[in-house]
Amino acid sequence: MKPFRFGVNLRGASSRAKWRDTARQVEDLGFSTLLLPDHLTDLIAPFPALVSAAEATTRLQLGTNVLNNDLRHPILVAREAAAVDFLSDGRLQLGLGAGSIRSEYEEAGLQFDAGGSRVERLGEAVTIIKGLLSGERVTFAGRHYKISGHAIALLPVQKPHPPVLIGGNGRRLLALAAREADIVGLSGITFRDGGAQPPDLSGWRVAAVDERIEHVREVAGERYPSLEICALVQRVIVTENARGAAEDLTRGWPQLRADEFLGSPYVMIGTVDQIVDSLQARRDRWGISYYVIQEPYLEALAPVVARLAGR
Repeated sequence: MKPFRFGVNLRGASSRAKWRDTARQVEDLGFSTLLLPDHLTDLIAPFPALVSAAEATTRLQLGTNVLNNDLRHPILVAREAAAVDFLSDGRLQLGLGAGSIRSEYEEAGLQFDAGGSRVERLGEAVTIIKGLLSGERVTFAGRHYKISGHAIALLPVQKPHPPVLIGGNGRRLLALAAREADIVGLSGITFRDGGAQPPDLSGWRVAAVDERIEHVREVAGERYPSLEICALVQRVIVTENARGAAEDLTRGWPQLRADEFLGSPYVMIGTVDQIVDSLQARRDRWGISYYVIQEPYLEALAPVVARLAGR
């Protein structure tokens, strides 16, 4: 089993000084990775912010979680990723996704294709990006991209390329992650109607996680033992009353029962000891060793990180 490590999704900061202070705090608390999502909302642009965080820290890994593939051409992703890895002395984790929020596409004047097309396009992009980052001169003719003998001049420090995370919840996307990623990112969330309806959280149930892990295992085949399995955590609640906290969650997310929240890898509820025990049990069952939390829970999870990181 892989050792535990922990990352945190940040949104941005009110100033450069605050941003750098937060990056140092993430590192000092023992988290392995500072991550930035990629939405056309009130979020800081990921690549420049990661370079700034790199300058403020010494060992913290820096990642995207995850880039919307449809917002950038894969050649540009490869060039920028290589530059960030170079400027951070080899600390980039490149997270990629297929896009999920229709309103962002409409604001940018982009067509929001069906999920299968978006995943297919991401698959082509991953092939191009990995080839370029590995130093290849890429020629590619697919349904969505055509590349003719292109190579990038500046190569990343990490070889053959920075670790690639592909994140999401659908079977097609997880199959792509199983075949191509170094890190399989499980979100457990399906956005219905491009985010216009409340998200489907049925993937948070234990049986659904079992099914997705088995699907990844079957598709990955011989490469499965080398994969790192990551879960994107939406709530961290450190409390003596885990059952009561889970009951409270059912009021905002009525799709699930309290016991389903308590068994899900996408929430952490209980005392520090209980959370530590649950993460160890989940690693035993599902192989999940990498957890990414949201920024508001950075300090709440720190005691768990101190107990488990690297173990």
